Amino acid sequence: MTENEACPLFADLGLPEGIIEKLAQNGVTKPFPIQAATIPDALAGRDVLGCGRTGSGKTLAFGLPLLAHAAENRAASRRPCGLVLVPTRELAHQVRDALRPYAQVLGARVGDVVGGSSYTRQINELRRGVDILVATPGRLTDLIDQGAVELDAVRMSVLDEADQMCDMGFMPQVSQLLDQVQSGSQTLLFSATLDGDVDKLVRRYMNEPRTHSVDPPVSQVTTMEHHLLKVLPRDKNKVITLIAAREGRTILFVRSKHRADSISEQLVNAGVPAASLHGGKTQSVRTKTLAKFREGRVQALVATDVAARGIHVDGIDMVVNVDLPTGHKDYLHRGGRTARAGESGLVVSLVAPNQRRMARRLLGDAGVEAQQHMVNPGDELLSEITGAREPSWEPWIEPPEPERQRRGRGGPRGRRNGFSGPRGDRRRPAGDRGGRDQRGDNRGGGRGFDGERRPFRDDRGGGDFGRDRRDDNRGGGRRFDGDRRGSGRPGDDRRGGGRSSHRGDRRDVSAPRG
Repeated sequence: MTENEACPLFADLGLPEGIIEKLAQNGVTKPFPIQAATIPDALAGRDVLGCGRTGSGKTLAFGLPLLAHAAENRAASRRPCGLVLVPTRELAHQVRDALRPYAQVLGARVGDVVGGSSYTRQINELRRGVDILVATPGRLTDLIDQGAVELDAVRMSVLDEADQMCDMGFMPQVSQLLDQVQSGSQTLLFSATLDGDVDKLVRRYMNEPRTHSVDPPVSQVTTMEHHLLKVLPRDKNKVITLIAAREGRTILFVRSKHRADSISEQLVNAGVPAASLHGGKTQSVRTKTLAKFREGRVQALVATDVAARGIHVDGIDMVVNVDLPTGHKDYLHRGGRTARAGESGLVVSLVAPNQRRMARRLLGDAGVEAQQHMVNPGDELLSEITGAREPSWEPWIEPPEPERQRRGRGGPRGRRNGFSGPRGDRRRPAGDRGGRDQRGDNRGGGRGFDGERRPFRDDRGGGDFGRDRRDDNRGGGRRFDGDRRGSGRPGDDRRGGGRSSHRGDRRDVSAPRG
């Protein structure tokens, strides 16, 4: 059913008072259409099927009812009461961060389980108890196999971006996970499309769901401009660089990890602050890259489809398809990075002469009408459409992070074991070295007079004063000049008696080495 009626206020939807107050503090009082349509049914315990594109406000649409239920049903150790399955790590972190401010108001706990992060941290978090668990299917399956988490107490399950999970091959794992949740539990499914495997999930796991189709994927055409730029192969790299040098944040989509890295390097060498994002990078690197892009320290992000799914960065007003996607769903998902929540945006696709027919078919399947142009580097038309401009052509050097954000090993450290000074200097301060050596008389060192920093042992030879206190029969005898010798044999500090000054081994002086 299509919702055309005017949206009420959040206060009219039946949410807990604490959540409403927190929303008001954040300046949010009126819900998006998908939120107004689905929240009342979700709070009433009904299964909900929501159809809407990325960026339409689905996170709070399922997240706020989840929190309301979690406030009434607290989770035990390793047994969450609410579950959210998402296709990517980035989307999992986005959902977690979006829900935590409202969870704190209700005293609920939100945790995440994703690949590329520490197993130990996740297992400890589950052991302490998580009310709402946001997870990717692969890592959650691993932790279930290890006995770190059980799903038999889950009373409310959410599948976010269900079509993407099916497209990425998660259908078998999603089915196995949903088979383990509490019988008769409530299920919410949100997806941009409801065909294929998504329809199988609906028929198998949902009981008479209330369907709400709000802001479907094709509707974004009304808030987004689509342009097809025909370029010659020899000019493509130059055109990419000019577009990436525009003002504002831009995402450039490519098909492979290698392409992402090579184009990012090309932009950096031309003076454009750029970075690449793909599945070959560690989770920590991906997180830092997204933070830099979100904060504006990087203005061009070169990404693959898998890595960029679920990214929510405000203020992206342009998406560039450097390489055409394989299908119309990927085209819509890419475009969903811009024109979010009713904002306007621009999608530009670069095509070579032999790709024009494929591009027209792709746009037709997506329900998109795009303007077509033939452009060359430096054309005024290219600048009018994309804002392309000349970069500095001097390699961009990333500035160091602010000192308050750095946690390197080179900075000043606190006191270690009560002592200050360089790391590893665990000897007593100079003032405590006067008198007898407090570690034992047998290490050499006589009595100090002024507490100066003299060696408290003379390289394992003898004391600075008097006879070697360790053992007279090990050589060394009386020391007058502090020469580094371990035995009575002059000039041989390794092969004589006593303890070697380098290796600390004990040898018999009566059997010199030949």
